[in-house]
Formats: sequence, C-alpha cells, structure tokens
Amino acid sequence: MGEYIDAGGVRTYYEVVGDGDAIVLIHGGATTGESWAAQVPALAEHYQVIVPDRRGHGRSPDVEGPATMDGFAADLVAFMTALGLGSAHIVGWSDGGKVAVRAALSRPDLVRKLVMIGTELTRAGGTPANDRLMTTPEGLDQLSTIALADYERLSPDGPEHFGVVFAKWTQMWTSIPDIEPSDLKHLPMPVLLMQGDDDCVRIEHNAAVARAIPDAQLAIVPGASHAVPLEKPDLVNRLLLEFLADAQSPKYMPLGDLNS
Repeated sequence: MGEYIDAGGVRTYYEVVGDGDAIVLIHGGATTGESWAAQVPALAEHYQVIVPDRRGHGRSPDVEGPATMDGFAADLVAFMTALGLGSAHIVGWSDGGKVAVRAALSRPDLVRKLVMIGTELTRAGGTPANDRLMTTPEGLDQLSTIALADYERLSPDGPEHFGVVFAKWTQMWTSIPDIEPSDLKHLPMPVLLMQGDDDCVRIEHNAAVARAIPDAQLAIVPGASHAVPLEKPDLVNRLLLEFLADAQSPKYMPLGDLNS
C-alpha cells in the first residue's frame, strides 16, 4: 500500500519498495505508477524503489492550473525534497522521461543517473505515427479510451473530472517546448537512452541526443514498441540494473562515435 505526501502543494501518492540507494520511477502520460509493475520487483532486490503518481494521474489529485512538463518537473523536485532525498537515480518512461530530463537540467544535484525510455525531446524527433497519436482527434480519442478505465478506478477526483485533466494533457502535448540535443551538453550525470526499435522516437534522434551528452549510453531493444518495459521486462530490467550499478563493464574495443 502507498501513502500521500504534500510536495509543493501537490498531494502526491507514492509507493516505496525495497531498501538501498533510491530510484524514482516516473510514469508516462495518461498512465499511472502501476505501469512499472514489471520493473519494481527486480529493481527492489537492489534498491529502494519509489513510484509516485504525477498530479492528475492515478491516485494523485489534480491541481488548479494548466499541465506543463516544466510544472511536472518542479513537482518531481518538490517530491524528492519532501521525502528528504538528497539525490536519486531517476527513470522516466515516455512523458516521464521529458519530466525527468527537465528536473535533471534544473537540479542536476538531485539526479545521480538518468534514464529516459521511449522519450523524444523534440517534435521532429518523434515518428509521424507518434505525432498523429498525440495531436489528431483520432489519436487523442484512442488515448482517452486507454486512460479512462484507470482514471475511473483510481482518481480521487472522480470520473467526472476526467474531461478536465484530459483537456489539460491535450493542450500540453500539442505545445511541449523542444529540448535540443545541444541543450544537454552540460548534463553531469550518466544518461541511458532506451527505446524499442518500433517506438515513438526516431532512432536517429536518440543517437543525436546520446552524442550531445558527455556520458551517455544508447539501447535499442529489438522487437519492441513504445511499451518496451512491458514487452521485454527481463531485458529492460537487466539493462537498467547494469546501467545503475556502481561498476560498469569495461569496454575492450570502443570504436563507435556516440561520444566522439
């Protein structure tokens, strides 16, 4: 069972499993912390895993005002501060990655290692199919249908509030400011970029992002879509654990160009 904490004026629901160094898992848009069900047990064998529901998602109530990625990033910083976390590994999936990288840019001292899964940082970095899903009436209807069941089951605001939060998300998705790869050149922490080979992110985009970050790794998971943590949980969990470990496997023949 989880609990609530007041974090910068946001009554945030979260769950904690395991002991050790902290990892905060940030879910994607129109989903909840439950989406990490395939990762939490494996990570909790080695870490303290903290899984919040972002404002207006899952069991965390909505807050007055618009939804923005910068606002969600500020919520994340406030949440970590309220818990007394001096720093933590941050793993974000989809929109969660956009939230996580903004928090890392604003408060790099809070982020030990950063993982972004299925996260495009510019509009051009996404695939045409992703753009249609996030911006067209047909795509938004599909997202609304997917999100509604969990919202009705979990939200303390009641099912009648769904239209309000979904309108906020729609406005956010159509107006997210780009983060250019060059904006990330001063990130001090190690960064892992992960995606399926049939994801919403163009592989060329994530390669460019990886090249811009001083200490970055890029993982393209074969035979996987935007739901790669659900489709390939064992592989995703292994990649996460190896990246988050204190000691990295040595490179015997580094002949690539990601960090050149």
